[in-house]
Amino acid sequence: MSSEDREAQEDELLALASIYDGDEFRKAESVQGGETRIYLDLPQNFKIFVSGNSNECLPNSGFEYTICFLPPLVLNFELPPDYPSSSPPSFTLSGKWLSPTQLSALCKHLDNLWEEHRGSVVLFAWMQFLKEETLAYLNIVSPFELKMGSQKKVQRRTAQASPNTELAFGGAAGSDADQEEVVDERAVQDVESLSSLIQEILDFDQAQQIKCFNSKLFLCNICFCEKLGSECMYFLECRHVYCKACLKNYFEIQIRDGQVQCLNCPEPKCPSVATPGQVKELVETELFARYDRLLLQSTLDLMADVVYCPRPCCQLPVMQEPGCTMGICSSCNFAFCTLCRLTYHGVSPCKVTADKLIDLRNEYLQADEANKRFLEQRYGKRVIQKALEEMESKEWLEKNSKSCPCCGTPIEKLDGCNKMTCTGCMQYFCWICMGSLSRANPYRHFTDPASPCFNRYVYTIPCLRSSLGPFCLENSLLYFLKYMDFYFFLVGL
Repeated sequence: MSSEDREAQEDELLALASIYDGDEFRKAESVQGGETRIYLDLPQNFKIFVSGNSNECLPNSGFEYTICFLPPLVLNFELPPDYPSSSPPSFTLSGKWLSPTQLSALCKHLDNLWEEHRGSVVLFAWMQFLKEETLAYLNIVSPFELKMGSQKKVQRRTAQASPNTELAFGGAAGSDADQEEVVDERAVQDVESLSSLIQEILDFDQAQQIKCFNSKLFLCNICFCEKLGSECMYFLECRHVYCKACLKNYFEIQIRDGQVQCLNCPEPKCPSVATPGQVKELVETELFARYDRLLLQSTLDLMADVVYCPRPCCQLPVMQEPGCTMGICSSCNFAFCTLCRLTYHGVSPCKVTADKLIDLRNEYLQADEANKRFLEQRYGKRVIQKALEEMESKEWLEKNSKSCPCCGTPIEKLDGCNKMTCTGCMQYFCWICMGSLSRANPYRHFTDPASPCFNRYVYTIPCLRSSLGPFCLENSLLYFLKYMDFYFFLVGL
């Protein structure tokens, strides 16, 4: 090796180490060479897709993915002793998302660049071309179809294979389907299968996005402080960013209140919801266990075919068979009716409690014909008729009677004075103010000027009817005293 070649090699490697960081360029320790990783800049909303007629059984076959980053191209090189004066660097070019034919086209162009720069260093020109011109050179546009190329290799590169004539849309190789692909032995598609390639691309894209997010500054709209992305978190749907400290307090309050379905983005009217993974990252283990339990329960509540075991000591979810009203708990083996939550009663109607009658009556009156038939089959037509009659009776009593202030017996007043006697407990009370009257002198309530019902006694022969049956009040002494003359006149006749 001449001193000029050695000096040129050392200077080039030193320059590359100063230009690129450790993730992009690494110098080999044992030989004069190294490895470069080229990260391509993708256009916005760049999409990749998998063809629906793929030979592999992929669950996501035919789907598109929008990504921001693709795995890097890896250029491994070794500098011969007579580089750069005579020989080019020996290299291999590998990539996960380019087919061997596309990689071979890039290798061919690297050879052309060496011919243009023969006698001078060429590594930097190679790296710049791969980083800035790969997509345009291979005619790769969005959406880009991922393919597994042929792994056939030849012992030497084919000089007659021109990249410009072999590349088709999206970097597909060749226009003749039956033409055997010629692959440069330096081109390596480092991937096992198409399914693993998709997963590697998505994982790499997510990791790079997190890396970029962590290195930027963001303004939290809760505490209004600027913080690094590593101290912040964003909602996946809306991309609104808040610091982790504020979101932690917000999540903890909501979970303690049982509002696990309300972990929304704090931005007003934003429907984005935090993922369980984001919640787990911020809150403590015990609080996350509560969140997980409540979230599962609320999810099961929304499922029409899931009911809960009615036993208070069990309460486990039970899957309900379609068209069947019997549920059997897998834990306690309790067989119950999924409609009334009582012990399974076969084809017999569900029992109705007194509190349920009101709801049943309202539900029946508002139901259409189909739902009315369902309710009659579930509870029995006689039970529903009884509920309707009882509700009508209750409404009539509320409209036409008052309750005794002592025992609550409903009483209807048809005629007579305002001094009432309850047939249930024989208590005297005023019909106007519903106040209890003195048994010794019940009429004082109407003759005392300080009473709110003063002079509101009606002097007619009263006849009242209660819900327990008709009865008559005793004749009032004041009645006879006031109309004594008329009384004797009648006796005289």
